[in-house]
Amino acid sequence: MEKTTLSDVLQTTSLQSPTGIPDAWIIKFAPLVPKGQILDLACGRGRHGRYFLNHNYPVTFLDQNISGVADLESHPKAKLMQYDLENHAPSSGYHEKGVLWPFEVDLFSGIVVSNYLHRPLFPYLLQSLKPGAVLLYKTFSQGNEQFGRPCNPAFLLHENELRDVFEPALDIVDFRQGKESNPDRITQAICAIKKSR
Repeated sequence: MEKTTLSDVLQTTSLQSPTGIPDAWIIKFAPLVPKGQILDLACGRGRHGRYFLNHNYPVTFLDQNISGVADLESHPKAKLMQYDLENHAPSSGYHEKGVLWPFEVDLFSGIVVSNYLHRPLFPYLLQSLKPGAVLLYKTFSQGNEQFGRPCNPAFLLHENELRDVFEPALDIVDFRQGKESNPDRITQAICAIKKSR
């Protein structure tokens, strides 16, 4: 993938999400993702998966409600999966410790997670990344309570949590945490590459 500027993204409208452009963190590190299948986990309206579709990646869009990506149903490189990983998951997939995971080991070249946290999924994200694949993860962190939702501790990362969880199995390319503006929020983000075996 060639390096993409924000103006490039703004000019790309064919698959742009109704909610706007992808997060700058995802855009910054997307060129590191090797060609291959992408998972946009808890995709919502698919702004990140759409970005990868625009760069000719096949993308699996997974969410408990896929109406936000229904317009992609006939796209040849898009796979839509309606799947509730937390409550009423289908009866197929890997099952361990109360989590049902629908994907095989070493399947994805990249996994994107944005504004979603369900800690029991962490080991499954790792196992589904191919060696050399990239994890792009950004979500809310402790301290966000002062700005509103989410404010439930179950949905807020602890200090350094993404780095602490993923560093043993992944090479950390970049990690950041702290306050962001427009809108004000406290986030944590990681870009990491799965180590070769």
